[in-house]
Amino acid sequence: MNRDAPTRTRFVVLGVLCLLSGILYLDRICISAALDSIQRDVGLTNKQASYVLMAFTLAYGLFEVPTGRWGDLLGARRVLTRISVWWSVFTALSGACWNLGSLVAVRFLFGAGEAGAFPNVARVLSRWFPDHERGRAQGVLLAASQVGGAVAPFLAAVLILNIGWRWTFVVFGSVGIVWAAGFWLWFRDDPAKHPAVNAAEVAHIGVRATALAPPAIPWRSVLRSRSVLWLGLIMTCASFNSYIYFSWYPKYLGAARGIGPKEAGLMASMVLAFAAVGTLSGGFVLDRLALGASTRRTRTFGFCALTLAAAMLGVALVMERPWLAALFAALSCFAAQSVQTLWWTCAIGTSGRHVGALFGLMNSMGVVGAMSSQFLVGASADWLGAKGLTGRAQWDPMFYVDIGVLMLAALLWASFRLVPVEPPEASKADS
Repeated sequence: MNRDAPTRTRFVVLGVLCLLSGILYLDRICISAALDSIQRDVGLTNKQASYVLMAFTLAYGLFEVPTGRWGDLLGARRVLTRISVWWSVFTALSGACWNLGSLVAVRFLFGAGEAGAFPNVARVLSRWFPDHERGRAQGVLLAASQVGGAVAPFLAAVLILNIGWRWTFVVFGSVGIVWAAGFWLWFRDDPAKHPAVNAAEVAHIGVRATALAPPAIPWRSVLRSRSVLWLGLIMTCASFNSYIYFSWYPKYLGAARGIGPKEAGLMASMVLAFAAVGTLSGGFVLDRLALGASTRRTRTFGFCALTLAAAMLGVALVMERPWLAALFAALSCFAAQSVQTLWWTCAIGTSGRHVGALFGLMNSMGVVGAMSSQFLVGASADWLGAKGLTGRAQWDPMFYVDIGVLMLAALLWASFRLVPVEPPEASKADS
């Protein structure tokens, strides 16, 4: 073995972050498979169930910027450990809830715990990977989160049938505690201080000495930044689309398509598995085509992918056979998620030295879209049901709205320009 060759500890870091990302989505999405059981046991309408789903999303949005900034100040090691322990505890406590109020309170605290995970993960990637490797790293990471999401509906459905929804939350919550302990013992914020990293890998990464406390955020430039606004709006649209699948898709398959719980969990897992493959593919396309700057190829890729996603969803809605409809919904998710890695690259490039806080700001704008879809699906289903509509007539209309949201996101990508909130010279001066 060549002792002068760079070590590959950064890829172990990526693997550890992939585990975190997968566990995060496993705990976040398992409630979609449990929703029917929770509604029966606790006695919730579809609209009330939407309040339970929205409680997580609201807290996630409220706490993402401060938790991201906390990572900028204290380092990702301390903050990600705290995040994992917190959300795992409240995942388990979700199984102890007995009414609407307790569910809303626990899911709100669960969301507060998960907030800031991805901004701090983005900070780790920006410190541990050189620019030319980051696209693939982000693609693998985001694919891992989608894999966790893909596994969640089917695994939760199987566990619920065997041990009930309450103990299912306990099982899922225990996994994050184990991850947090291992991460705290092994990880270091600075690659140069990790005992498994040699000088050649430090040079390959291009680590720069930085102060623990970053400079003040230039909020005036942030609030005037069209790049920040556009990325926030794109995330709003993306979250509207994805949270329909994260929160309601197994319920939709049962109520609209007449599918049993286990088969519905399998269909939902297939849809999210395609999303995972789309995210991974997007990362490789990103590095291959050198996307990420404000180029015509960047805008074209975002526009075409989301237009295709809208078209595939339209085909799914005209399909009568449930599995064929789910397949086209999966293709829609594949196309929509293929631009997520591009979004991460643009968000990191826009944020500069303030990745934790500003990435959190742009990512948290997606809460508006996520909460909108979580509420509107349940509220519209109850409203249409009160008018005597059932099955697909009661549940399909929100997917037509989703097609319009995907097309809006495509148009936003078509007009996007990447301009950092600070000039590059500012970062160089402090390095």
